[in-house]
Amino acid sequence: MNINLVRNTPTIGATLTLDLAGALRAGSATKRDAIEQVYTALIEHLVVFIEDLVLTPAEQIDFALQFGALDVPHPVYQTLEGCPEIVALENDGDRPPDTNDWHTDLTFRPNPPFMSILYAKQVPKTGGDTLWANLYAIYDALPDHMKTLLQGKSAIHDIGTFRNDFLGPEMDVKAVNQALLDTGSAVHPIIQIHPVTGRTFVYVNPSFTQHIVGLKKSESDRLLRYLYDHANQPEFQVRYHWRPNALALWDNRVTQHYAVADYLPEYRKMHRVTVINDRRSP
Repeated sequence: MNINLVRNTPTIGATLTLDLAGALRAGSATKRDAIEQVYTALIEHLVVFIEDLVLTPAEQIDFALQFGALDVPHPVYQTLEGCPEIVALENDGDRPPDTNDWHTDLTFRPNPPFMSILYAKQVPKTGGDTLWANLYAIYDALPDHMKTLLQGKSAIHDIGTFRNDFLGPEMDVKAVNQALLDTGSAVHPIIQIHPVTGRTFVYVNPSFTQHIVGLKKSESDRLLRYLYDHANQPEFQVRYHWRPNALALWDNRVTQHYAVADYLPEYRKMHRVTVINDRRSP
């Protein structure tokens, strides 16, 4: 299958032009070839966009299954009726989003997911963009002394920003405590190696990373703030303006993303599938 690839920035992101829906429906060699080419583009460019794509929920699930096992359910978000694999993200003036913060999905788990696949069902007339950042590039641009300082250090992650969802307007502290008990915390190395590419990246994010192990809180806060400020540079990022029937898939291991909440009170509806493991990873 012929695929046209256009890079969105020199650092991250590529838009693919292909008949993905047709390949999924054709099956056999055509389907396998399309999936392999999409995967190759994903590993190289970290986030991939495919536009003007009409997919049923069953086809989005089938597409995701070609990369690995799927995650169900999400600890906070509602799923699509009849399709527990699909998270239905619906936001408007009465349902503001909580994803307008830099984050890597679900890092409070011991084994965060490999990939997310987000499909635009309805988008606002303007606004509602999503940004992604390249964690390889963020590491590469660190001063050598900072790379040395971070080597061997780990950080604690928990539900972070999701505390707001459980607390609610009733200030239900018991619900927050139960959520923390149910989801737990995870400890991840700050400097990691990608299992497929062998490249080094930084693994912290403002939403879920709470503390650097072995440091005092003041020391941890200063170091994390340095990393977040360093990461928040346009040179590491791509910004995507959604259109209906656009699909984005990203390597959650080496990206952060931020969903801009500038469109309220307009309505935005997205379908997301999360792939737990990379079946092609060694």
